[in-house]
Amino acid sequence: MDLINNWKIVLLLCLTIGLAPFVPEPHILGKLKWIMGGAAGMQPMDWFDVLLHGFPFILLIRLLFLKIISIRTKS
Repeated sequence: MDLINNWKIVLLLCLTIGLAPFVPEPHILGKLKWIMGGAAGMQPMDWFDVLLHGFPFILLIRLLFLKIISIRTKS
């Protein structure tokens, strides 16, 4: 549980797995453009790929949300 709550590890995952491969554009951005364009022709492997590359960003959003909630409850 400590791994998914560690800011450094989650940021490292976002910068590596989340954005790889970097050239010609980060893979997750290409997939998100494809989805926003209607996701025509996407196969199950493409959806898994979105999940794989997007999961670090989900963890980051989760950590940000938990941090905001903890700040609001303290005040």
